[in-house]
This record gives sequence, structure tokens and C-alpha cells, in this order.
Amino acid sequence: MPGIRSKMKTMRPRSSTTIRTAILGLLAGALLLAGCAPATEEQQPAGGSLLTAHGLDGLNARELIERLDTMLVADRPSDLIASVGPENIQLSDSTGNESVVDLPVDEFYVSVAPYISQTHNCFRHSLTSCLGELGNQEVHVLVTDNADHEVLVDETRSTYDNGFIGLWLPRDVEATMTVRHDGRAASTVISTSADAPTCLTTLQLA
Repeated sequence: MPGIRSKMKTMRPRSSTTIRTAILGLLAGALLLAGCAPATEEQQPAGGSLLTAHGLDGLNARELIERLDTMLVADRPSDLIASVGPENIQLSDSTGNESVVDLPVDEFYVSVAPYISQTHNCFRHSLTSCLGELGNQEVHVLVTDNADHEVLVDETRSTYDNGFIGLWLPRDVEATMTVRHDGRAASTVISTSADAPTCLTTLQLA
């Protein structure tokens, strides 16, 4: 029966091809499903986990700085570093998680620690570790734009528990700051340019 043998010979390669096609189809489908599956918790960006772990999730830059800079020193988290730069806040914790929160495009944050006898070198303000001498003290702060003599800040405030006062100023200005406390005063020129310090610890009251 040559006709039947010929038919059987032609059926075998078709059957093998069909099986291979089906297997490839299943593999492709599995890969497609894996690609569309939601990421596991470990695959989520680390920054979100860091902010959530420290109760900072959902806060904008102003709110985050306010929360950490005004925090009682005794309540500071020991495993969180939060450093303020000219353009953003960089956060990291002891597990290696990191996060960056951008500052407003038109505002610059500088934290000032006036002192009488004790200070420390500082360029970028650490919201969780910097410590000034005069915590919870009443001071008067005057900031005047050097270009047009506009008064940017003129108010009496209390330093935070960490000894600093936080100021939001316009970007790209040069100004003169004067701080007065208990009959003493100190003045200095400050800048809010892209490479300016966000931590000022050189105002020695005399």
C-alpha cells in the first residue's frame, strides 16, 4: 500500500512541527504573563520604602524639612540620614535604601546655627545629625537682598531644638543676614546660588 506509507511519512513531520509550535507558544505565553505581572515588593523602588518606614511618605520638600529639622533631638531617628542640598534632599538609611526629594525650583533652604562659643564645620545641612549650640533660644533674623535692598526676612523666632533656624529664600540672590540674641549680634553675606551651602554655622554672636 504505497499510498498509505506515503501518507504516513508526510504526517510525521507535520505532527512534530505542531508539537514544537505548541511548546513555543506556551513558553511565549508564560513569558508574556511574567512580563505583565506586577512587581514584587522587593522590586519596588527603595525610596518609597524608606520614606514610608520613617513616616515621611507623601510629604513634599517643605513638609519633610519642617518635620525633620524641628524634631526634638531626642526623637531623631538614629538610622536615617537626610542631607539638604541646593536642589534636593538626599535620604538614606542603615539598610542602604536611598531616596531623593526635589526642592521647589524657585526657593532655596538654608539652616543657620548662630553660636557664642561652640560650633562645627558644615556645608550641607543634615536634618538628622547637625547640632548647634543655642537650642530653643529666641533670636531676631534680618535678611536683606544686596542687589535691591529688599527685606527678605525680618522676624523674631525661636531656634529649633537642634540649635538651627530654617529659612526659605529666593534662589540666586546674594544677601546680608544679621542675627541678634540677648544683646549680641553677628552679620554675614550669604548666597542662594546652585553651589551655595545650605548649612551656616559661622555666625558667632558677640
